[in-house]
Amino acid sequence: MELTPEQRDPTTHEAFTNLAAIVYASDSFEDTMSAICAAAPKVVAGCDHASLMARRGERFETLAWSDEVARAIDEAERRLRSGPCLDAIVNEAAQVDADLTVHATWPSLAAWTLENTPVRGVAGFRLVVDGRKVGALNFFSDTAGALSAPAANEAAVFTAFAAVTIMAANERQQARNLRLALDSNREIGKAVGLLMALHKVDDDAALELLRKTSQDLNIKLADVAREVVAYHRTPRQAGNS
Repeated sequence: MELTPEQRDPTTHEAFTNLAAIVYASDSFEDTMSAICAAAPKVVAGCDHASLMARRGERFETLAWSDEVARAIDEAERRLRSGPCLDAIVNEAAQVDADLTVHATWPSLAAWTLENTPVRGVAGFRLVVDGRKVGALNFFSDTAGALSAPAANEAAVFTAFAAVTIMAANERQQARNLRLALDSNREIGKAVGLLMALHKVDDDAALELLRKTSQDLNIKLADVAREVVAYHRTPRQAGNS
């Protein structure tokens, strides 16, 4: 789904509305994650850039970012194995360092960030979906001290809303997958019935024929079934039927 200009750059009062609109208009996680990161600087005071990182086993992966500054800091955080987003995913508490120029909480990341980006303050808040810590949101500020206590409270509220948004997107994706599975099963059932009638075999033999064809051609079983059904639906010339 392509984002509209308003969804890519929402005003503060439109940000949450646009997030909800994207979730209910699309099955794409990419759209949802991008919308969350795009909205964060419009909603959270002092935030100029944002990113969303997830933990998959022992790996950490950035799923979305508001701009190249956020993406680059996330990459550095993963490379250095140190930073607010990593700690927010692993630990319970929010991770905030409002001024990287003074007693940095993550010295190696702070040094890299100060040298390579305009960012002067960072914060990470864990994302909890269905009781599971699935990732964290990073908030970056170009102004030292701007990620103050009130700003951190806004970031916490925004993160909670983002978690609800992700859960809604996940439920929509699961429903879509279920519909696709049901559709595939119906097509397979139709193909089995056609093969049983055509070759005078039982259902097990017909299903095995479909599976063998799927393996031989390296095509999904459901796609083979659709081709079988489509072939028998297509009118054929006399003598070729």
